Amino acid sequence: MTQSATLSQNPLLKGAGLPPFAEIKAEQVIPAFKELLTELDSELTALEKNVQPTWSGLVEPLDKLSDKLSWSWGIVNHLMGVKNSPELREAHEAVQPDVVQFITKLGQSQPLYNAFKALRASDAWNSLESAQQRIVEAAIRDAELSGVGLEGEAKERFNAIQMELAELASKFSNHVLDATKAFSLTLTAKEEIDGLPQSLLSLAAQAARAAGEENATPENGPWRITLDFPSYGPFMQHSTRRDLREQLYKAFISRAASGELDNNPLIVRILELRQELAGLLGFKNFAELSLASKMAPNVEAVEALLEELRRVSYDAAVKDLAELKAFAASKGAKEAEDLKHWDISFWAERQREEKFSFTAEELRPYFPLPQVLDGLFGLVNRLFGVTVTPADGQAPVWHEDVRYFQIADETGAPIAYFYLDPYSRPAEKRGGAWMDICINRGRTTENGSSSVRLPVAYLVCNQTPPIDGKPSLMTFNEVETLFHEFGHGLQHMLTKVDYTGAAGINNVEWDAVELPSQFMENWCYERPTLFGMAKHYETGEPLPEHYYQKLIAARNYMSGSAMLRQLHFSSVDLELHSRYRPGGAETPADVRHRIAKTTTVIPPLPEDAFLCAFGHIFGGGYAAGYYSYKWAEVLSADAFAAFEEAGLEDEGAIKATGRRYRDTVLALGGSKHPMEVFKTFRGREPSTAPLLRHNGLAATA
Repeated sequence: MTQSATLSQNPLLKGAGLPPFAEIKAEQVIPAFKELLTELDSELTALEKNVQPTWSGLVEPLDKLSDKLSWSWGIVNHLMGVKNSPELREAHEAVQPDVVQFITKLGQSQPLYNAFKALRASDAWNSLESAQQRIVEAAIRDAELSGVGLEGEAKERFNAIQMELAELASKFSNHVLDATKAFSLTLTAKEEIDGLPQSLLSLAAQAARAAGEENATPENGPWRITLDFPSYGPFMQHSTRRDLREQLYKAFISRAASGELDNNPLIVRILELRQELAGLLGFKNFAELSLASKMAPNVEAVEALLEELRRVSYDAAVKDLAELKAFAASKGAKEAEDLKHWDISFWAERQREEKFSFTAEELRPYFPLPQVLDGLFGLVNRLFGVTVTPADGQAPVWHEDVRYFQIADETGAPIAYFYLDPYSRPAEKRGGAWMDICINRGRTTENGSSSVRLPVAYLVCNQTPPIDGKPSLMTFNEVETLFHEFGHGLQHMLTKVDYTGAAGINNVEWDAVELPSQFMENWCYERPTLFGMAKHYETGEPLPEHYYQKLIAARNYMSGSAMLRQLHFSSVDLELHSRYRPGGAETPADVRHRIAKTTTVIPPLPEDAFLCAFGHIFGGGYAAGYYSYKWAEVLSADAFAAFEEAGLEDEGAIKATGRRYRDTVLALGGSKHPMEVFKTFRGREPSTAPLLRHNGLAATA
């Protein structure tokens, strides 16, 4: 068989449609990208030669080219997150530099940049729709932020930095993954598991079996506790063994901070390179560069919001801690006077149980995944008139637990699809939860006839898997996470924009992207939604009313502390990317400890290396953008307030408001500026009042 015949059958080169996961192997990655990048390179050269400053002579052919790359590269990145392996990593590392180099070349194409500027200056400009204009303007801005205006050595340096930053981000994430995996605590004695809930014992026995202890049982152990969140979180909340909590906590905060997996030098290097990059583009610092493409107008506006929220939440957090100490003292705890970091989760959980007399564990049996999905799908039908149905078997999957679903509109016509990969698989899947794009919505023209390509989303969570014949029983927190990711999915799937560059989440300013996801979390507390899904997995009995009342009461439990924690992360991130200069007297860790003085009520331990595992800003896209969660939460709380004002009991008003939300926030995607989209939905600019009210902090303000 000839070389080209083998390659053209490479599943990574299909270039369109659903990824054929069953056929994809790590060894196909390198040959696929060798061929693909060669092909795209010559397509780019041809386009640059013949480009016309028109929509059809510039944007459409450029879309076709970008689509091919994002289809193939998207699959590899997706598998890196959900089916990581040494072979795949090696292949990813081998092709990443070439992919980054091509993306840089595309972003810096002078002929395409000139054509975009000519299109903006042409007579045809006014006849373009707002979505098209936003795409062109974003392309001009992105080219400028990609260094299109740089010459000679400056351009070479810029490109070398981009390349190194991409490598450092991968390395950073892999270090965190490996360091998380490298530590485990094997418990063998009954007294070591005192206080641990049944669900954690099952998970820990399963982890021990996976590690070679084939006879491990939830009853008799051994039990393997890991730093993976479904294991670490419940252990810190429930273990009565203060010594073991301390050991686990210290392992958790020192992940990737020493030895071969030390991320400290990577952090310094990343910050140096980002500062240099910003300088090359004429910005004072990286935060300015980051905000150039965001909704927030400038660093001062972000700092003003963070400070407004900090003042309110700091006082509340001080009060939270005092109450927690008093509670621990009332229980005769020796450590009450001097609560340490590893005591907070434990005592907060005990106080929450007593105050609201329920445990997170008690609620699990009422939230089996299949029912939670029914509740979620019922809600989106009620709010937005769309119907979600299983479509398992209609798409190849990467793991047997992955589900596939269809979304249809009022007429029953399919408008989108999504995959759901719900369970934690620490050996091959990164922690956390996310939504990613599998296929973008867009208009395609084949042989003269045009059709709309329907969007497909990936929804990935890391909840407790089904164990010992029980379904996946979710904590309420996991329920909120699923609703959150589904909110992102809705914006991707319910878009009405037919131009890929502004469809769904594309071209939505980063700090507005969390609006639809955080908006959905509010509905977990709404009575019809909650009772629609909370039924005992064995008896089918609905969640008792007293639990509902307690959930509502507990919603704002220690909310000042929770908000302050997010503000701490946001402020550290902003400071590191605005005022901090690498190579000076302060280290990044010093910066964090300095900011902690006003953003934490128990200062971090001297050895706390939290930054070494802060993947959002060093391994992901949140650099100088972590504030986006709070910025968008102001928007999402205000959006939910529109439903509260319409009256949550009034089905007609809910439907009308839901329709307006669907037609603006979910449908318009990146076709208009988020402030304009928000004002079209809400009739005014956003206010922080609903956020403070929802968090029970309005009185403090």
